[in-house]
Amino acid sequence: MGDVGGGLRERKKRQMYRRLSDTAIGLFLEKGYERVTVADVAAAVDISKPTLFRYFPSKEDLVLHRLADHEGEAGRVVARRPAGRSPLEALRCHFVDGLTRRDPVTGLNDDAEVLAFHRLLYTTPSLVARLHAHMEQDEAALADALGVETGGGVQARLAAGQIIAVQRVLAQENWRQITAGRSADALHPEALAVARSAFAQLEAGLPHLARP
Repeated sequence: MGDVGGGLRERKKRQMYRRLSDTAIGLFLEKGYERVTVADVAAAVDISKPTLFRYFPSKEDLVLHRLADHEGEAGRVVARRPAGRSPLEALRCHFVDGLTRRDPVTGLNDDAEVLAFHRLLYTTPSLVARLHAHMEQDEAALADALGVETGGGVQARLAAGQIIAVQRVLAQENWRQITAGRSADALHPEALAVARSAFAQLEAGLPHLARP
């Protein structure tokens, strides 16, 4: 019974995280990020402000929770890649697959709700700052995963920084094109070609990461 009860508590906890984050993002999109307080979010879900802070330490965390599943993703892709596949090949395949699935983190998604979320994220200075911190954590996780191939240390961090930067630029360019009026389906072939070209440049500059 203990395991069953523990599983139920964890599920309810995850549901509350999701409910709080979704409620907050909805309010931010409706009224503006600066006009909505943490107390407003707590009131909307009928909990106290201290209770909300037990889930999310800051207002920014309420938004960034939507990216939680992607934290450290590049590092996991490298660490869990199949035998015989190089780190860069694994990352390229993962990004290309994300484009095909219209994963919002690739920028290639024209769903109205996703576009609204991206506008909130990229036009709010405090959220942009937190997003940069999020990317630094991704770089650190990727550097750890690349340690064997690079010898660790600064070389691993330099390689990780280049890879994360390329993925960020690709995603932002896709988002920019879509906000300019392109559809995700129409943009997909071009986004695919640009991504493959970008990873080819990485392979040329980081040949040791292009080998299995």
